[in-house]
Amino acid sequence: MLHELKRAAVPLLAAGVMIVALASCTASPSYYGAVDAPKTSTRDKITVTIYDRGNIPSSEGTIENNKITKWINDAGLVKARFVAVPRSQSEQKLNALFASGEAPDLILEYAPQIKDTLIDRKLLRPIDDMIEKYSTTYKQLLTQYPVLRKAGTAADGKLYQFGRINETIPTRGLFIRADWLKKLHLSVPTTTEELYMVAKAFTEQDPDGNGRNDTYGIALSYNSGYVLSEMFGVTYPDFVVRDGELVHGWDNIEALTAFKRKLYSEGLVDREFLSDKNGARAKQDFLNDRIGIYMDQFNVPITFYTDTYAPLKRNVPNAELMVIPYPATPVGRFNSVFVNPIQMTAVVNAETKHPEAVMKYVDFAASEKFMKTMYYGFEGVHSKTEPGKCPVVTDLDKWRTEFNYATGDFAMLASPILAGNCYYATEKLSPRDPMQREIKSMFELNSEYVDLSLPIAGPTNSEQMPQLPKELQAILTGTKNQVDVDSGDIWIKAIVTPDYTPEQAKRDAIAAWEQAGGRQVDDWYRNFYAHDKDSIILTKDIYSIFKEQRAAQGK
Repeated sequence: MLHELKRAAVPLLAAGVMIVALASCTASPSYYGAVDAPKTSTRDKITVTIYDRGNIPSSEGTIENNKITKWINDAGLVKARFVAVPRSQSEQKLNALFASGEAPDLILEYAPQIKDTLIDRKLLRPIDDMIEKYSTTYKQLLTQYPVLRKAGTAADGKLYQFGRINETIPTRGLFIRADWLKKLHLSVPTTTEELYMVAKAFTEQDPDGNGRNDTYGIALSYNSGYVLSEMFGVTYPDFVVRDGELVHGWDNIEALTAFKRKLYSEGLVDREFLSDKNGARAKQDFLNDRIGIYMDQFNVPITFYTDTYAPLKRNVPNAELMVIPYPATPVGRFNSVFVNPIQMTAVVNAETKHPEAVMKYVDFAASEKFMKTMYYGFEGVHSKTEPGKCPVVTDLDKWRTEFNYATGDFAMLASPILAGNCYYATEKLSPRDPMQREIKSMFELNSEYVDLSLPIAGPTNSEQMPQLPKELQAILTGTKNQVDVDSGDIWIKAIVTPDYTPEQAKRDAIAAWEQAGGRQVDDWYRNFYAHDKDSIILTKDIYSIFKEQRAAQGK
């Protein structure tokens, strides 16, 4: 029987977040003072994974050795050696590390299917005893928010995962060049057919006015591709709610593939989008006035400002950007996927020799001191805190260079909003800077666009999907490269191959799925949703927490 995530825990969590958020967000000066030297001359050493996104500035060293890692080791009670895991190849890298006997002590990982598989293979250790014997900070967090224990407990009834409480907001945004719309006398698209027409005009009608045929209507790689999937109501593991049942989203994926195929076949997107694995080329095209519709992560607005909006305005000073609601599609209209409010982010290697040291690291990484540093940088260097007020970033360029590339990944165990309103996403944006005010307005609009009567892709955040039995998870994982909405070769073939249609791709994907035993997965999910769906956090619960958190901010 799957672990239960009691319904009563959800409103309790929401109320708890609201109460804490209304509290003061400042601490005593000594709390944020200089780091005390460790009292002992020798400290335990552990290894910890860290995502490598390939975005660290050359001046900062490597993702394993930089100012952040040095601060963690100077300020913490243990010495951590960080092991880089490519963000786009996390599963492959972790499998290789375990196979070679070199898996780190602590593994920071978002994807539940990766962690569930490691649990099933007995490669991870339960953590109840570590918390009971050695923890202070995380033990208190579990007491305050027992939903963390329920979310981190596996099908065998044992607690395996550490987690955090997040601000739950739309994860991504759909952005469009408003100045291009005005120039071509176009309206904001409200359907995917209108989105296609705008993309076509942006490609063919010289919206940048340079007299050359050098613009694409819309981006298709990485985050842009994920947003299109969300727009059509489907995301990994590709199941949708239809007529009260949880079913495989074949119709949604077929409709999405037909839309992508139309964009591709008419030259409205970069024809080499498949090689743009991390979206870097699409981003550069957008920043250099070559793409009119662009989709990106938008739950950390200061990062969107520093990495996207400010560079765009430097390159194209007259550019006007707006965020718009997801358009309606032939299979319905959907909200953006939300940031997971109760997110499991870390597990422990079963072979660790240092459980106490791992727990000390987790306690430090879950502390307010750690979180404030990750969020605002070093006091007196990147930011300044006055008594009774929120910290203020005093050198944004320095913070961007020295912290922006990885603070989110190093802070995967921190729960910022539990420390108060100072740690909501928009608080780092300066009200004195006109461009930052524009980003704040767009960010607020993106939340205001949420229509609580609409679904998101799937029945909940994908990380909250119930844990499949290991033999069924093996089927789901084993067919991902063939049939998954975002990475399945069958669907990709239908986008780029003229004589291979989405209809045929759907037939072939279903055949491949069923040949691998996929009907067992379909039946399990359908049965779970019919009888046990109240044991997990669903979309309606995420919406409830979203409303509570907005109320806490007076919105």
